[in-house]
Order: sequence, then C-alpha cells, then structure tokens
Amino acid sequence: MDNNKNDVMHHINCKKGDVGKYVILPGDPGRVEKIAAYLDNAKLVTSYREYLTYTGYLDGTKVSVTSTGIGGPSASIAMEELTKIGADTFIRIGTCGGIDDSLIPGDLIIPTGAIRKDGTGREYVPIEYPSVANFELVNALKDAAQKLGNNHHLGVVECKDSYYGQHEPDRMPTSYELKQKWNAWKVAGALGSEMESATLFIVASVLRVRCATVLLLCRNREREALLGSESVAVWDTAPAIETAIEALRMIIKKDQQ
Repeated sequence: MDNNKNDVMHHINCKKGDVGKYVILPGDPGRVEKIAAYLDNAKLVTSYREYLTYTGYLDGTKVSVTSTGIGGPSASIAMEELTKIGADTFIRIGTCGGIDDSLIPGDLIIPTGAIRKDGTGREYVPIEYPSVANFELVNALKDAAQKLGNNHHLGVVECKDSYYGQHEPDRMPTSYELKQKWNAWKVAGALGSEMESATLFIVASVLRVRCATVLLLCRNREREALLGSESVAVWDTAPAIETAIEALRMIIKKDQQ
C-alpha cells in the first residue's frame, strides 16, 4: 500500500483503488476470507483494527469484502470510509436471533426495515426518520434466495446496541423497558434481532448509497419457549453468502445494462 497517510482512510486503512464500488459487509473478520473465496482472484488488501478487507472480481467487476466489527459505531465508520474511496453499493451478511416464533434456525431473513434501537443513527437523523433497506437490493436478495431454494422471509428486524440487554434482560436495571419493548416488537410482527442494519440503512440514506442485508437465523429462543425444548443452533452462513453473491451478480448485470 501507499505509505502516504493523507490518502489512506484512518480506520479501514484503505485508499482509492483498493476497493470496488460493490462491497459485502460481514461483521465478523473471520467470515471475510470465506466470502472472498466466492470471488475471482481475491487478494488481501489490509487488516487493521476490526476491519479486514479483501478485493477480487465477480463476473469481471471489482468487488470487495470488508468486516465491520460488532454494532453500529464501527459499521458506520466502515461505510463512511468505503464510500469516500468509491464504494456505493453494500450488502451486509450477518446472523440474528429470532423474534417471530414461527421461524426456524437456518432460515434467512432479508430486512425491509429496522427498528432503530441503535445510538449511532440518532447522531445522523432524528429517530422519526425510518431505517429502510434499498428496494433494488432487497428485490435482488429475494430473487436470489428463491433461485437458490433458500427458505427466506422479508420484514422488519430489531437492531440493538446491547447484546446482553437482549439475552439477560432480568439482571438489567432497565429490565421493565427491555422486556416491554421486546414484547411490542413481537406483537407488531418483527422477525429477528441483530445489531448493525438499522445504522447501516440510515448512514446509506444520508450518503445516498445503496444498502441491504441478508441474515442467517442462528437460534430462535421464542420458538424454543413455545415448544418447550431447546433447538439446535445453525451457524453455517453459506446460504446467506451464496444469496448475497447471487444478488450482487444480478445487480451488477442490471447496472451494466
């Protein structure tokens, strides 16, 4: 890489030319190489903090994969800096827990919008502004999931900043509020819970770039409570990755036309 620090983004440690306009955003740096393996001639660009970046080609078009870490603050930094160096289309690949008790671990969730429990998005626009995914990308993800035969659901997800606030609410001083709101999301029809999409959708809207998400439902404690037994968690993200790759193929082809 060029050692001129004026040209390099402060956090992701990348500069113009290092990434494509299309970027896949996993949270976990450990998933970057697995996703990059679906690209042609993928090369390591940089590894710095929670941001690991690979760049390769999909159908002859430059595509990058950058991890965002956990939560909205680091995800917003990744999107801001990637946009500054030329990216404009983002697909987050992630995992989530279930809120809708009808969903089965291994299902995919493609959020159409997200409940804004994050703090980062509030420093972009007031809470009344909705957090919604890009329509084109959502449609491409839906079509890709159908083409691949992956069981999937479209709808709203919750995005929170506290993992343990969700999983251990009873020990929190705000337990009354956490449990009340969780029940409200459930009654209103929310599908699952994760930690990044609300922020990414808001930041993408402000930056005028495209963003959508595909999530693997790993575990559904609501379903377990309903059935009275613990289900087997699913951690294989391959269906979510393959859905995102196929959707990106569709989007690249459409953009070129």
